[in-house]
This record gives sequence, structure tokens and C-alpha cells, in this order.
Amino acid sequence: MPDEKRSTVDDEVIGERRHLVSLAYRMLGTIAEAEDAVQETYTRWYRMSQTERDAINVPRGWLTRVASRVCLDVLSSARVRREQYVGPWLPEPVPSTAFGTTEGDPLEHVTLDESISTALLVVLESMTPAERVVFVLHDVFALPFSDIGGIVGRTPAACRQLATAARRRVDQSRARQVPRTEHDAVVRAFAAASRGGDLNALVKILDPDVVLRSDGGGIVTAARNPIFGADRVARFLLGVQQKNDRTEVLEQETPDGLGFAIWEEGHIAGVVTLEVIGGLIANVRMVLNPQKLSLWADPV
Repeated sequence: MPDEKRSTVDDEVIGERRHLVSLAYRMLGTIAEAEDAVQETYTRWYRMSQTERDAINVPRGWLTRVASRVCLDVLSSARVRREQYVGPWLPEPVPSTAFGTTEGDPLEHVTLDESISTALLVVLESMTPAERVVFVLHDVFALPFSDIGGIVGRTPAACRQLATAARRRVDQSRARQVPRTEHDAVVRAFAAASRGGDLNALVKILDPDVVLRSDGGGIVTAARNPIFGADRVARFLLGVQQKNDRTEVLEQETPDGLGFAIWEEGHIAGVVTLEVIGGLIANVRMVLNPQKLSLWADPV
């Protein structure tokens, strides 16, 4: 292959990094793990001889297959690492613009946003590694089952069954979701009650079975166990607010809808996403682990 053509291919390969990180993030749930998977993918590419690389007609397809296999291997050992994690483990929240822009079809942008929402990533965490990889490749990135089968070591028919099972879980979660306008209105009522320190008003906006999870990863102070019930969650939130008078909690657009960014002396200290079901806050997810706030370095 002439040097000029090889240079073009090299540029194309490096240019796929954003696509690969986007894919790996949806499979693994954190940017750090996604970047490690992509780094391993590139290592395998450059480990091949030039003749082997020249024989690959579609580098994007090769990179996607290898990155997916790397993620599948990581997911197979992830459950053990999650069990060793200090406190509740939550997926890393990312800004809506993390892997794309608002340009183009607004409907397509909403779909992309939803595919990186914390609510969806939590559902993906409940899947088997094969289900998760198949779902992401087919339902998010539109790869055909014939290609996916070679990645996960299953027949296309088996991949179709895995996708159906995964989609059923996702659809059950989506069925509970409320329209974005309703979600944001409930979140603003929640914010008003919190700022006012009104325990009764805060309890009323919380589902009786609300669950609060706080992910500090053992690096920063956070609740080591989930907190259950409206009264306990409300008291916990108001108590944290009273103890941390140097923090600033600002409304923040997230792929889950309106949420909050916690700022401390000009530095991001946490991102809060919320799930609204039946007009009430049903899940409060607080990510405080600084290693999971890598894309929130500046106000957005």
C-alpha cells in the first residue's frame, strides 16, 4: 500500500476513537473503563504487522468488533469488582453532549441522550454480559445480528433472542418513565422543598418507597448503603444540605432530564440524577466519586 494511502488509513483509525469510547461507555458504564478498552483495541491494531493491517478493508468494522470483544471480557469480571467497590456502585453520569451535538435531527439527539442516561445504564447493569453487548451493538449502533454473532460467539438467531430479552427489560423501565416536562416539573418542586428546608413538603414529593444511592467509591464521604423510604431520604438530604454550606447545588440538564450539579469552591463535587414515577421521585442517584466526574470539569 502506498505511504499516502496508509497515512489516510491511520488517520481514519485514530478518528474512530470517539465512536469507540461512545460504544465502550455504553457497555461498561464508566469513561475510565471505556478508555482502557479503547486503548487495548488500538494496541491490538498496532500489534499487527503492516501487511495484516493493509488486508483490513473496513478499519471501523474491525475496531468495533475488537472493542466489543474487549468489553465483553471486562464485563465478565465486572460483577466481582462491583462487589468489592466501597458503597453503592453507580454508572458514571455524562453530559448530554458527551458523545454528540444537538445538530441534526432533534429526535435522533433525544434517542442518543436516552442511551447514555443513568436510568438506562442501571438497567444494562442487570443484564448478562452477552445481553448487554448485543443490545448496545444492535439497538444503539444498529449492527446486524450476522455481524454481532461473530463478536459474542453466538448464532444470529441466538443474538436475536438475547436482544429480545434485553429489550424487554429496557421497555419495562421505559414504561415507568414520565414525559420530560413532567419529570422536570417534579424535580423543580423537589428542589424548592429542599432549598426551603421543608421536611413535610419534601416527603410529599418523594415516593414512599424512594431509594437514594450515593456513590463516593470510598474516596469521598458518601452513604455506604442505600437509603430507603421517603422520611429517611428527606432527612438525609436536608442533613447533608445543612452540613455543607460551602457547596452550591445548581440545576443541570442530564440525559435523564433535569438533575443537579454540586459545586464546591469552583470544582465539580457531584452530579445527581433522579427518576420520576407517577409524579413522585422514585430514585435519587448521587455520584460523588471524583473519578466518575471526568467530563464535568467546567460548568455546562
